[in-house]
Amino acid sequence: MEDLPQDPMMLYSFVNLKLRDRYTSLEDMCDDLSIDIQELCERLATAGFEYSREHNKFW
Repeated sequence: MEDLPQDPMMLYSFVNLKLRDRYTSLEDMCDDLSIDIQELCERLATAGFEYSREHNKFW
């Protein structure tokens, strides 16, 4: 997680870009990039974002 942007808005943008352009699910992205999915969701939740499986993005 230390390689990811620390600013919540930058993290939100980075993750959604990856999900849109390269991955069909959050699980695939986290597995491929060795990211703890729970920690990522918690960090984005503190900024008011939650993952939509249906849309494959945080909002």
